[in-house]
Amino acid sequence: MNRYQIGDKRLELTEGDITLEDTEAIANAANSGLLGGGGVDGAIHRAAGAELLAACRALKRTLPGGQLATGRATMTAGFRLRARHVIHCAGPIYSREGARAPALLAGCYREALRLCEESGLSSVAFPSIGTGVYGYPVDEAASVALEEIARHLRAHRLPSLVRMVLFDSGTLAAYARAAEALLGAPLSAEAEPPSPGPG
Repeated sequence: MNRYQIGDKRLELTEGDITLEDTEAIANAANSGLLGGGGVDGAIHRAAGAELLAACRALKRTLPGGQLATGRATMTAGFRLRARHVIHCAGPIYSREGARAPALLAGCYREALRLCEESGLSSVAFPSIGTGVYGYPVDEAASVALEEIARHLRAHRLPSLVRMVLFDSGTLAAYARAAEALLGAPLSAEAEPPSPGPG
C-alpha cells in the first residue's frame, strides 16, 4: 500500500476488492440508471444484496428523468457490505464526452467527497471510476482523480482518509505514478504515523 500525507489527512493506494473495504463509505462506478451492471458496479450490488437494488430503484424516482447525471453522485446505505454507505458516481463515457470528460470525472470525486463531508464520514474508498467499460485511459483518469482528491483534502475537514482500491497491479501502478507526480514519494515505513491503538 502506498500512503501519502496531505496536511492532516491521508491518501492511500492499494490493489484489492473494494467490496471488502471497511471504510465508512465506498464509492461505486455506477451507470446513470443506477440499476447495477458489470465490473465494480455489479460486484458491489452482488455483495450488498437485493436491498441495494431496491434502494436504488427508490432513489431513481427522486431524480430528474430517473437518471443520475454524468459527473454527479448520490448515496445509499451499504446494506450487507462492511461499509455503511455506498456513494454512486456516474462517470463519463470517454469516447462520448470528449473534451468534457476530465471535468465530468472530477465532478464524480468532488460530489462524492462533498457527500462524505456533509454526512460526517471520516473515510471513503474509491475504485478507478470510468476506466473499465467506459474507456477512460487509466493514466489520464488517475491524474484527474488524485488532483480532485488532494484539492478536497487540503480544503475540507472530512473525510480524513481516502483510499483508492484498484482492481489490478497495472491500475495501481498508474495511480502510483500520478501520485508521485502530484504529491512526491509515498511515506516510508519509518515516516508513517503510528496506527491508533484499539478503542
